Amino acid sequence: MVDTLIKDADNAIPITIVKTPDFINWIEKQPKAVQRWTATTVLNGEPGSLRLLNDGNGELTQVIFCVPENPTLWDWAPIATELPVGTYTVDNSFSNGEVQDLIIAWGLAQYRFDKYKFDERGLPSLAVPKTADLMAAKRTIRFTNLARDLINTPASDMGPDNLADEATDLANEYGAGINIIVGDDLLTANYPAVHAIGRAHDRAPRLIDLTWGDKSAVKITLVGKGVCFDTGGLNMKTNAGMKLMRKDMGGGAHALALAGMIMDAKWPVRLRVLVPAVENSISGNAVRPGDIVMTRKGLSVEITNTDAEGRVILADALHEASSEQPRIIIDFATLTGAGRIALGSDMPALFCNDDKIAESILAASSTTNDPLWRMPLWQGYAKKIKSKFADLNNAPESSFGGAITAALFLEQFVGENIPWAHIDLMAWNLVSSPGRPEGGEAMGLRAIYSSLYQNINFSD
Repeated sequence: MVDTLIKDADNAIPITIVKTPDFINWIEKQPKAVQRWTATTVLNGEPGSLRLLNDGNGELTQVIFCVPENPTLWDWAPIATELPVGTYTVDNSFSNGEVQDLIIAWGLAQYRFDKYKFDERGLPSLAVPKTADLMAAKRTIRFTNLARDLINTPASDMGPDNLADEATDLANEYGAGINIIVGDDLLTANYPAVHAIGRAHDRAPRLIDLTWGDKSAVKITLVGKGVCFDTGGLNMKTNAGMKLMRKDMGGGAHALALAGMIMDAKWPVRLRVLVPAVENSISGNAVRPGDIVMTRKGLSVEITNTDAEGRVILADALHEASSEQPRIIIDFATLTGAGRIALGSDMPALFCNDDKIAESILAASSTTNDPLWRMPLWQGYAKKIKSKFADLNNAPESSFGGAITAALFLEQFVGENIPWAHIDLMAWNLVSSPGRPEGGEAMGLRAIYSSLYQNINFSD
């Protein structure tokens, strides 16, 4: 995407920001021509309203944009797409936090997934105020949009091999190590659950393992579900259920995007990213309901539903993530429909085994306007994931509490005394709204980044 955030510009068109409670006082101080124009166009200070002023000869000279008294990130988004092509500037009469939100919203709102279509529409540019942290804003925009791109790309071009290529490109850019275990080598390396779920497709399953930073630094490990397409396996999804299943690698996209933000910011940490990448497909060797699959930890899993495959591949990855005793493990996964039923498509569910970390994540979600809602790891439901024939089952018979039982399943593979947060997310906007176009979406990314930055003790 063309970078429309610039440092300086001559003859930039000024944008006047007016907060709704201040509108009456502001308009009374304006020239009569401005008062007449705003009255004619019924500008009354409503948040999100925008008006263009010209010099009488059709030359655009000023923009008026109204926001609430305490604008949040998305209140700034309409301005980035509703202005005509040109270069604009804003005054410095609002806070640094508001400036930062404005430029992040500007970049996120202008996102287009146009890889497969010709789109020559131009976009307006913004000369960024000197008080802004432009590098931090661009980092957020770039990696949010990377996650969006990966999720939006159809499975024909975003299989396990392609996702591994994206991880390799990211590793090469930042000098990270990358190890990719493919196909039957997963069995040799003892990742049997990843192999079992992905073996039915001719695009071989693989484990993506990225490492970066000083080995002696504090360890952060990210895990992402990388089901690049989910047919449901032999428990096949309906057409409606399969429609958006290119997004089922959204957890892997989030893990790579967050890794990119951390590496780009040069945090003094030891970072590891684990993404089990598979297609959940159908063939003669597909895993069947009733099959029992071994995991890296040595626990056996009865496959009671082949459409509950994500937690099975994450089992191997979480156990390996625990092997280095990191300071924290974060996993992202488009894991359950139950989570969406409980919280809707815009609100990811947060499960966490550490109250202090959970509180930090929720506080960061509020300040970054990146919502998450904590749900309980209610041990009273643990009996639901027990199996008569194996150590665990991957899908309890009852659908009640499905997001909780899925999280409890994952918890079985997290090492003792390791703080762990699990994000069960949609990774998709069902409809467009300012700054958030329909399609793949990064959810919880900004909140987790902010929380980690504030709470990881880099000196350890």
